[in-house]
Amino acid sequence: MRPALAREEAGCYSAPMRMVLARGPLLIALASFVVVGSAIASQVWGGLAPCTLCWYQRVPYAVTMVLGLAGAALLVQGRPRAAALLTFWCGVAFVLGAVIAAFHVGVEQDWWDWASACTATGAGQGRTVDELRALLETAPVVRCDEVQWSLFGISMAGYNFLVSLALAAFAAVVTRDLERRPERSAKA
Repeated sequence: MRPALAREEAGCYSAPMRMVLARGPLLIALASFVVVGSAIASQVWGGLAPCTLCWYQRVPYAVTMVLGLAGAALLVQGRPRAAALLTFWCGVAFVLGAVIAAFHVGVEQDWWDWASACTATGAGQGRTVDELRALLETAPVVRCDEVQWSLFGISMAGYNFLVSLALAAFAAVVTRDLERRPERSAKA
C-alpha cells in the first residue's frame, strides 16, 4: 500500500487523534457535563448565583449531553453517519451557546443594554401571598451586567464563549471524520 493511500484511509490523523475522534460524541457529552457541573459547583460551593443569561447558556450543554450520548450509542451500533448528524447538531448547539455567551459578555461590558430585563432570584417557595411577597423582597437580585467572577480579566461568560467555540470546532472535526466512515452492515 502506498503511503499516500494509507494516510487517506487513516484520515490524516495521528493514532491518538483517531482514538479521540472515534469517541467524539461521547467526549462531547462528557465535556458538556463537565461545563455544566462546573457552573453548578460555582453556584453551590462558590456562592455565584446565576443570572438569566447564565441559565440560558446552560441549555445548549444539556442538549449536547443528550445528543452526544445518542451519537455514542449510534457509533456502537455501527452507524457513523447517523452519529455524524447528531454531532453536527451538537456543533450547532455549541455555536448557539457561543452566541448567547457573546451577548452576555456584551451586556457585562456595557456594549448594549439588556440588564433591565435580566434579573434572577434565588427565592424559595411561598405558601401564601404574604410569604411570597416576603421572599421576593428579601431575595437577592442577580444582574447580568455585573461580573461576579473573572480570571485574567475574562468573566465566566467569556470563558463559556471560548469553550463553546472550541467544542463547536471539535464537533465539526468529529462530524467530518464520522461522515467518512463506512456503515457497518447489519448482521442477519
